[in-house]
Amino acid sequence: MSGREIGAAVISFGRPRVLDDDERTLLTALSGLIAQALERAGLYDEATTRARTLQRSLLPQALPTMPEVTTAARYQPAKQGADVGGDRYDVIPLSAARGALVIGDVMGHGMTEAATMGRLRTAVRTLSELELPPDEILGHLNDIVGELGNDAFVTCLYAIYDPVSRCLSYAGAGQLPPAVAHPDGTVTFLSVTPDPPLGVAAPPFETLETPLPAGSLLALYSDGLVESKDRDVTTGMNHLAELLFQSVDTMPPETMPPAPADTSGLDALCATLTSALLPAHGALTDNAALLLARTHPLDAENIAEWPLPEDPVAAGRARELVRAQLTDWDLAGEDLVMTTELLVSELVGNVIRHACGPIRLRMLRSRALICEVSDASLTTPHIRHTSATDEGGRGLQLISALCQRRGTRHTRTGKSIWTEQPLPM
Repeated sequence: MSGREIGAAVISFGRPRVLDDDERTLLTALSGLIAQALERAGLYDEATTRARTLQRSLLPQALPTMPEVTTAARYQPAKQGADVGGDRYDVIPLSAARGALVIGDVMGHGMTEAATMGRLRTAVRTLSELELPPDEILGHLNDIVGELGNDAFVTCLYAIYDPVSRCLSYAGAGQLPPAVAHPDGTVTFLSVTPDPPLGVAAPPFETLETPLPAGSLLALYSDGLVESKDRDVTTGMNHLAELLFQSVDTMPPETMPPAPADTSGLDALCATLTSALLPAHGALTDNAALLLARTHPLDAENIAEWPLPEDPVAAGRARELVRAQLTDWDLAGEDLVMTTELLVSELVGNVIRHACGPIRLRMLRSRALICEVSDASLTTPHIRHTSATDEGGRGLQLISALCQRRGTRHTRTGKSIWTEQPLPM
């Protein structure tokens, strides 16, 4: 095929003989066919290896460890050995100790679908950095899918768990409803707006909210997990609910919820669910993805919040509150106290000078020490490139240098400017 040597063929006989012209022609033809088969097999192996590498690079190598959400996931490709398709899942840490849970599907299985999935995963992560609500995330994804121009059939569900409010906010486009196994043993499916898939949906999408008690187990999944040629979607969802009910019912009360860093229980449950729901012996006709998440809300003792006056004295008041709260949390190391006081003083001072009230200060003790200052303005602060002679404008530069992460999150009543600092070991 390519004109290059790929191997050798040896033919032996029981006794010496001379090949005639017809035999030589036949053997030459056979060797050519064998060479073509070998080269095609090699090309298939190379393509399969590339597909596997692509799929592994597009799915999370490891899910992030978050105290507020324990997660585990499984992906099963449609064709055994291909390991490539358009299903995707993701877990994204957000500000204020929140976490985003994502499940989606690009119809079909192959390199094109996997590449489309990769584009959308990158888009979701980029949009998540903007701290947008679920309905706006889907609105932007809908535009992106429409611009791809390849008639992609894409479904997605984007959810945000808030451990302070103990609520899940979510929006979906063509995706099956998540299942929730409650600590009391009941299993329900969340209500979802019947929006069509991305690319053909007509915005605006709708963000829905539901409370999640401590220890709730959330199951996000693609249709390949519950639907097959021998089982319709409704039957598959009912089977999933039964399996989740059994898993909660048999779990000892003292082990629920487990330690946030311990994912062994959820990993085992993922294996149990996929084994029970998916056909064996490579008979899977569609890709399947499953994402499990157990919620761990922040206790009241790890949350502190105060109103502040719309007055320059607010910065001093904020410093006093910070020092007292860190002492109460046994985080009274002088370096941490001084840094946190300076951060909060700068945040409050910026609000007094450039925004409007009411002003609130909130501190969270979670995977990091989180400080937030909220106001009623919708203006997002940006770092200024100051000159040596400028007398101001360096507040955000100072904040960026002192904290591990910072950002702005818009809310229904205005915005919150937040910082994160690592907790002492």
